[in-house]
Amino acid sequence: MPNSVASQTLFLYSTTVSDVGTVRSNNQDSAFAGEHLIAICDGMGGHAGGDTASTIAIRSLAHIEHDDVNGDVSTVARMMETSVMAAHDAIVGKAKRERKLAGMGTTVTAVALVAGYWVLAHIGDSRAYLLRDGRLTRMTQDHSYVQHLIDTGRISPAEARNHPQRNVVMRVLGDFDIDPHPDIAIRAAHPTDRWMLCSDGLCGVLEDSTIEQTLTAYSDQEECAQQLVSMALKAGSTDNATAVIADATLALDADAFDLPHQTPLVAGAASASLEPIADILNEPVATAPMLRDANASPAQRAAALIQSQPASQPSPRVAQPSAVREENGERANPDTGEIPVIQKRDGHVTDDPNDPDVVKAIHHERQTQRKETRKRGRRNRLIAILIVIAALALATGGAFGAYRWSQTKYFIGNADGVVAVYQGVNTNVFGLALSHEVKRTNIDIDSLPQAWRDQLQDGITFNSYDEAIQHVQVIRQEKSNFNDNSNTSKSSGDAGNGTSDSSGSNGTDGDSSAGSSQTDGGTADGTAGDTGTDASSTGTDGGDAQ
Repeated sequence: MPNSVASQTLFLYSTTVSDVGTVRSNNQDSAFAGEHLIAICDGMGGHAGGDTASTIAIRSLAHIEHDDVNGDVSTVARMMETSVMAAHDAIVGKAKRERKLAGMGTTVTAVALVAGYWVLAHIGDSRAYLLRDGRLTRMTQDHSYVQHLIDTGRISPAEARNHPQRNVVMRVLGDFDIDPHPDIAIRAAHPTDRWMLCSDGLCGVLEDSTIEQTLTAYSDQEECAQQLVSMALKAGSTDNATAVIADATLALDADAFDLPHQTPLVAGAASASLEPIADILNEPVATAPMLRDANASPAQRAAALIQSQPASQPSPRVAQPSAVREENGERANPDTGEIPVIQKRDGHVTDDPNDPDVVKAIHHERQTQRKETRKRGRRNRLIAILIVIAALALATGGAFGAYRWSQTKYFIGNADGVVAVYQGVNTNVFGLALSHEVKRTNIDIDSLPQAWRDQLQDGITFNSYDEAIQHVQVIRQEKSNFNDNSNTSKSSGDAGNGTSDSSGSNGTDGDSSAGSSQTDGGTADGTAGDTGTDASSTGTDGGDAQ
């Protein structure tokens, strides 16, 4: 890029909006919007795990907001990669210390503005979009199973939107045996560049054309973010939805006294505790604006009832760094609770452990704590028993319902080398087959074309017995056609062999050609087998990641 572009003094204005959505009980997304850094992290791993993982990742990246190392782009790129890896180590360490957090993880998509360049770090299926000169470009590649299927040509992008495994990620940070190294990219920054980072709760339901239109139509950053999140929820998103909007602007006078400045904003799970981030930056940070009119639609009102949240939205909060909090008296000495403070009859207050009244109070507190611990233990055991009973009842009912449903289905498959009709589904649960044979035909499997044999091996499913019988007739007709074609080919071959007898070289060529065709067919079958194995292996990895 020309030096004039890289050397321009650009400033970054950014904001973020995050909403828990209409289904989730808590927000596992975390976002950061500063003057030099923007980031989105989509947590996963249960009610507490996703919150914790995305918060750890944001805190690990936050220092880049002011640690630009005098505009050294390559150093910041290494710093971003190191920070993402540090977040991975912290998540794994915490998951090992706290069993309830096992399996937690998070995506990370972050962009830093350094000396006229964008530095992008990405892992997972959150996305970064860049709007430049009115044209939207997706700057990240999803590390997901469906993206792998798209890349290998097995499904189209339209099919991926409704694929049952669209939420399976193959690379994330967390307590998984997965490569945690992020993708790092560097690109020259231009004035008026606009970035949009989002979690899959937004880009999973909105088309890229809709995102481009919204980014172009709304110049105000907060209004743009509000519109994107609101549209995602109205489009039926069942996940947390978060958007980060950032604009690059060119300062007319880089040495001016009143340079552009904004307070960094934190959204989602990480906003629950701003003080650690304020201490990392050593400057104030604030909570991001809430989604406006969050309870205006029926879906949002229903979500508010499910989550037991009040209709009123909390006001934005600003957290000061520790030095300011100490000056304001906001950092009180922690109370360990080990020695109670009591007031004696003469009005004197004491916490002397040698005082008989203090000793008596300590003994009373310990007895109270033991009683509470025993009561809590009995209550937890009772709750555990009730949960097990409910789970067993639910599992039994679910298994019975699944079996009843399976018996409404039919499929055609292989029964000792012949075509047969089965009632049920072609699978088994814990060794129990969910199907049984209801009609066996005299159609030999080996007499059918290879394509039919492959389909019958997996089972051809139908919704009724009549449909299955009709398809058996189709197979019977296909067998007849196949045999007729085979006989015709054989007759032609015999005629050719008769001719070749009078010319030895021609007969030799005929044998060689037939052998070549057989070899080519075997190669095609082998390739198809390899493809199925690859898809199975990839699906297993994706499931583990999730």
